[in-house]
Amino acid sequence: MTSPGEVLHSTRKRLGTTVTTVPPSTLIAAVVLVLVVVAVATPGLLATQSAFAVDLGQTLAPPSSSHWLGTDSVGRDLYSRIIWGTRSSLSIGIGAMALALVIALILGFVAALSPRWLGEPVNRLLDIFLAFPVLLLALLFVALMGPSELSLIIAVGIGSAPGYARLVRAQALGVRDSAYVEAARALGHDRRTIFSQHIFPNAFRPLVALVALGVGQSIVWASGLSFLGLGVAPPSPEWGALLNSGKADITTAWWLEVMPGLAIVVTALAFTQIGRYIQDRSEGISH
Repeated sequence: MTSPGEVLHSTRKRLGTTVTTVPPSTLIAAVVLVLVVVAVATPGLLATQSAFAVDLGQTLAPPSSSHWLGTDSVGRDLYSRIIWGTRSSLSIGIGAMALALVIALILGFVAALSPRWLGEPVNRLLDIFLAFPVLLLALLFVALMGPSELSLIIAVGIGSAPGYARLVRAQALGVRDSAYVEAARALGHDRRTIFSQHIFPNAFRPLVALVALGVGQSIVWASGLSFLGLGVAPPSPEWGALLNSGKADITTAWWLEVMPGLAIVVTALAFTQIGRYIQDRSEGISH
């Protein structure tokens, strides 16, 4: 006798429908990102105090009911500072990723579609930049421009662009040699039309998931530079700046390093999980 579950499965199969379930890790990541967006848009809704409110009677207080994540060396509430710093950290991550993506699209398509006299030098330039770690390139640009939020965006964006440019080049080469592009050429379409209607959309679509992945990575790299004193300077509540300002008291106030570090890690993991989920869905992998 056929069970109701088997009947339901066979009916769905005949109808050609597929029920896709979202994994719990992706749901958790989505909740985290919703909270991040709320903290960016209306930080006062989540924060309990001002980011710069000083209370010298509560210096280096451990986490408690009055200060959920403790206080810093001048009595500022760490939880509120992390909430208020979300906007700066996320702005740096999104700005750096946007800059890296623009540079990567330009260099990647030039390397893949240009004549050899132009494409080959661009390829060699990408090889040279890929030989250097991202943070090393970012350190170079920050040293040249000086520490600031804008310099972090430019430094991390330029530092991570070569890797993304290689991916763009690989996607563009695959699409360029595809059958539908050959058919478009045979039908007499000009190069601009082929690029705008066939090559660009089909080469860019698989890279959409990288945007979410790249934002998380950019936040981590920018925070690392700020921790080294080469990013946004204290008393800014930007997460890397919080790590930098808490270094001197790490042996007596562990929460000054652990709590901002957790905020960076959790946010980066949330972006990474969402990016992987988008990538899996675009490749037709069911969960």
